[in-house]
Amino acid sequence: MAAAGNALGDYLRSRRGQVRPEDVGLVAGARRRVRGLRREELATVAGVSSEYYLRLKQERDKNPPQILNALARALQLDIRAMEYLYQLASGRDIPQPDL
Repeated sequence: MAAAGNALGDYLRSRRGQVRPEDVGLVAGARRRVRGLRREELATVAGVSSEYYLRLKQERDKNPPQILNALARALQLDIRAMEYLYQLASGRDIPQPDL
């Protein structure tokens, strides 16, 4: 359960619920207690450990852009949702690539 006032954790939980395992190439399995992706499934698809994802979700670790980008891809976020993720996680806008 997310700590009171943990907007990042609440947002990630909500977005996980909107992505089915089949949407990201995983097998859903017969018995699921959660709607959408489990934490561990999201971490796997994003390429991070489930422990690291949990620390990020609980706002106990930094949120490097490459991890936020990986989570955004795994959650299939559009640009507005990705901007909101960045605002929640770091209070910054999406970094612009160096040209």
